[in-house]
Order: sequence, then C-alpha cells, then structure tokens
Amino acid sequence: MSDHPRGIIDTSVVLSLADLPTQALPAKPVITAITLAELSVGPLVARTAAERAARQAHLQQAEADFEPLPFDAASARAFGRVAASLREAGRKPAARAYAALIAATALANDLPVYTANPRDFAGIDGLTVRDVHGISGDASPVPGHRA
Repeated sequence: MSDHPRGIIDTSVVLSLADLPTQALPAKPVITAITLAELSVGPLVARTAAERAARQAHLQQAEADFEPLPFDAASARAFGRVAASLREAGRKPAARAYAALIAATALANDLPVYTANPRDFAGIDGLTVRDVHGISGDASPVPGHRA
C-alpha cells in the first residue's frame, strides 16, 4: 500500500483491483457514490448475458467492499470549481462527467484520486492524482495536479 493513508479509487481502479500491486493503492481505499452510479449503469447496458453477469459482479463486489462517500453540498460546490478549471484548461466538463464529479468529491474531502486514467483528471486545479500504473503509486505527472 502507498504511504497515503486514505484515498479515492475511481471506477477504472475498482474494475482492475485484482490486477494492481498493493503499493499502487492507498492504505484505506474509498469509492464515491459517483463510482457506484457508474458501475450501476454497466449491467443495464451490457450487450450479452456474460458481459451483464461480469458487470453485475463488479457492482456487487464494490457494494460489499466499500461504503461510498456521498456527493454532498460540499462536493456540489467543489464541482463548480472543477468545471471552471476544466473550462480554463480548454476541456468540456460534460465530456468526462463522472471523472469531474469524482474529482469534486475528492476536493471536498481533501483526498487524492487514484486512477488508471490520469488524463481524465487533467486540468483540475488543486486535485492530487495518483496514477496506479506508476512505478510505486507515485503522483501522476499530468499538468494541473499537485503531487
């Protein structure tokens, strides 16, 4: 596990937990209600029964393993800052809506985000992003993030 005691793992990490080294993860991983919402879509849009079953299994495992952080009033206010940061960086907040909402929850709770897709969070001021594919879970070098 990393030296950070607590951190938000995004949907990309939840989906690949079994394949990640423990040092790439926070000691106490948490998910957001947004990740749970994103996982809830999966079984409903699956094209095959096998895909539906796999996605349902991911959803149920996440529900069993984590108590999600809520998207509360502080997160809603932080989302305004996230959207403004993304627009300043020339990005559209709606293009990565789930990531923007996860980022807002992270900012509201002063937690880093652990992700397999650090570019989803590029341009968000003040957000600490850790790339789980980094050598030892080190902070992502994506511009616009603090380490």
